Amino acid sequence: MVTTLLLLLHLLVAPVAAAHALMYKRDPRAAFGWITATLLFPLAGPLLYFAFGINRVRTRARQLHGRPTYWFRMPYESAAEAGGGLRLDDRGAGETAADAIARISRRVSGRPLLPGNQVRPLVNGEEAYPEMVAAIEQARHTVYLMTYILETNRTGRRFIDALEAAHRRGVQVRVLIDGVGDWYARPRASQELARRGVAVARFLPPRLLPPALHINLRNHRKLMVVDGEVGFTGGMNIGDRHLVATHPTAHQTQDIHFAVAGPVVRDLEEVFADNWRFATGEEIGLSTGELGRQGSAHCRAISTGPGDDLDKLVSVLLGAIAAARRSIDIVTPYFLPPREVIAALQVAALRGVRVTIVLPERSNLPFVHWATRNMLWELLQRGVAVYYQPPPFAHTKLFLVDGEYAQIGSANLDPRSLRLNFELALEIHDPAFAATMGDQVRDIVAQSTPVTLDEVDGRSLPVRLRDALCWLLSPFL
Repeated sequence: MVTTLLLLLHLLVAPVAAAHALMYKRDPRAAFGWITATLLFPLAGPLLYFAFGINRVRTRARQLHGRPTYWFRMPYESAAEAGGGLRLDDRGAGETAADAIARISRRVSGRPLLPGNQVRPLVNGEEAYPEMVAAIEQARHTVYLMTYILETNRTGRRFIDALEAAHRRGVQVRVLIDGVGDWYARPRASQELARRGVAVARFLPPRLLPPALHINLRNHRKLMVVDGEVGFTGGMNIGDRHLVATHPTAHQTQDIHFAVAGPVVRDLEEVFADNWRFATGEEIGLSTGELGRQGSAHCRAISTGPGDDLDKLVSVLLGAIAAARRSIDIVTPYFLPPREVIAALQVAALRGVRVTIVLPERSNLPFVHWATRNMLWELLQRGVAVYYQPPPFAHTKLFLVDGEYAQIGSANLDPRSLRLNFELALEIHDPAFAATMGDQVRDIVAQSTPVTLDEVDGRSLPVRLRDALCWLLSPFL
């Protein structure tokens, strides 16, 4: 009798789950996998889909923005929500690559390109951390800090001490740490900040009761805004591992963070406020007053994530690769791009664009490195130049086009960053800044080892099998 009832229940819920997957999963492989699971595994399949297959982050994001959500009528990511669709009459005659990218990203992101900004690179923790701590110590009104990892070692405690001191002198301090990244440190930074009275929240922390197992939906953004005037962003977490020259450890990580001044800082502040509201439900006031010109850079912040911002960054990257006329430089710690990005890079190289990709020689995630090795031949055979940067592990993220356009931020070129994480990119239209970062890339290449097609093809059979297996699992890495 019980078996019959369970079978009838499965016959009721399995078609509903399968239909939902069919209608709302954008990847046919994912849709086929979930449909198969929901139909073939009695009750377990539908339960797994309801628990892990539905993008509830997007539903919650729509609710927080006052937009309606329905079980079977949830709108797809629409051009209207992303700032409108591309129009042929938007094209400008004789536009440069930077002009074309600006036009594309404006339509995709819905944010204007703001003039009058200054962006300065800060190499490793030795340059980034003193400026960030000094900004906290000089704060008069607000300090908003969002990071994936805030360690509680010497560097982390330096930040925690400064945040506590700012709070005690009346500054409004808000700290948002990713719910999984918070577990990278013992004791946890969120506990230490809360103990000191600092307002801190964790983004989608996993918990068993009530169940909330958001393991994949991580907030990978790193930004800090002080008094609505001073900003920092990039890919650097906070901890001793980024003190490459002065604090050698087994997990040393080199990276470049960026100091930002000018009108685009308000965009960064808005991103933080939106994330804070998502995590806590609290509305925080945004700074008012006009920010004067601080430099020559035109900038735009692009927030991406598994909610309404899904695929924005991929769209901008594809547009930028297609617009490139002379050069594309990519520096990234993890390189498992979607098929369309691989194809775009191949085509760019075939039409004579110099395409350079710099990856770490030694990765902190070996299985990602092995998966990448399995697909490098596709790029090498089309003339894309690939280099391995020597240790310590390189966590830098740069994307440059034609010496005119630069993109920095927190996103890696892998499935986790491009589809599962909440990320932040900053576009910079400034030939002087692009030239500076281009010199940085050339310095890195001069110290790096080129990867050849013969080397990739010459891997032994066991190594090829290992790399292929990791590549097969790359959507989950």
